Amino acid sequence: MPVPVNVSRARQETPGCANVVHLNNAGAALAPAPVLDAVIDHLQLEARIGGYEAAAAAAPKVNAVYQSIARLIGCRPHEVAVVENATRAWDMAFYAMRFRPGDRILTSRAEYASNVIAFLQVARRTGAQVEVVEDDEHGQLSIMDLERRLDDAVKLVAVTHVPTQSGLVNPAAEIGRLTRAAGVPFLLDACQSVGQLPVDVADIGCDMLSATGRKFLRGPRGTGFLYVSDRFIEMLEPPFLDLHAATWTDAQTYEIRPDARRFENWETNQAGKIGLGVAVDYALSWGIEAIEDRVTALAVRLRDRLAQLPGVTVRDRGRRLCGIVTFTVDGVPAADVQRHLAAAGINTSVSAVTSARYDLGARDLPAVVRASVHYYNTDEEIDTLCATLSSCRP
Repeated sequence: MPVPVNVSRARQETPGCANVVHLNNAGAALAPAPVLDAVIDHLQLEARIGGYEAAAAAAPKVNAVYQSIARLIGCRPHEVAVVENATRAWDMAFYAMRFRPGDRILTSRAEYASNVIAFLQVARRTGAQVEVVEDDEHGQLSIMDLERRLDDAVKLVAVTHVPTQSGLVNPAAEIGRLTRAAGVPFLLDACQSVGQLPVDVADIGCDMLSATGRKFLRGPRGTGFLYVSDRFIEMLEPPFLDLHAATWTDAQTYEIRPDARRFENWETNQAGKIGLGVAVDYALSWGIEAIEDRVTALAVRLRDRLAQLPGVTVRDRGRRLCGIVTFTVDGVPAADVQRHLAAAGINTSVSAVTSARYDLGARDLPAVVRASVHYYNTDEEIDTLCATLSSCRP
């Protein structure tokens, strides 16, 4: 059994807990003090001695970031690229693939707008086809339908692990089992699962994985990472290269570096990268299983409390649910609910149909309110949210 999270200590080490009821952790979580200190310390070093010189002095810290991420997701450091955000990480992997007319890209109903827009752009350019795998009776990706669709024309399965608009956790390991057996590349968007759930790329069997720093990892904004497995990396040429990703070997030639850092570029936010590494280490110090237990328990309590409120409907689907809780209030637009809560010092967010047309569109939901808990949240904060909702009227 994991050691339970010391909530009092977690809140003491999170300055923002003194100011707000923060239930927008799937947007951007509150940073803990060690992350703030790491970022500020490096910025101050840059101010004192210069940016290049500070980077040279901090090289051991920067290199340690790759080791920390490798421990977090169960890979090797050279399979990790640290980039500006999860979208850039995902794009660098996806746009490195080559598609032709008739190639098929399989995805899920839970997919996020940015990913789908990229699918559609590439399909328009190349003649590839985008197919949405159906949900099963629980509202998660249907493993049976995926297995039925897999054939030699499928060139990629790209799935979001935890979507923006629901507490759903898609069955990533079962997807990986099928894609490995079929020899089809598997790209997993884990931007909202890494940091709140155990994510092990070997267990899942994905070839590529993208994640962000700002959400459940509690890292700085403008940080993210990409995992690309050794078995797959030579099949991918990044959509753009620079002198960090490749070496100019002769007047007319260059060589792409052999590791995942081929997906990076030379200029980077050194302070943010160091802060990301500290955030990963901080999460690991609590234990990801302990974080999952705490987050899941809080989310269960929140769903139960919301279900008791007149006019409130919980909208989460899936056999397995996580720390994201979505709901609607009868007669009140989601944006108005969010503003009502914000006026009381409660941070939530809104997921609109324009971000998740395959899912929310099919359910005839223009938008949902999203309350996403983390291990530093409390039962009292959940009670405060529900009491404030009780006064939200059409």
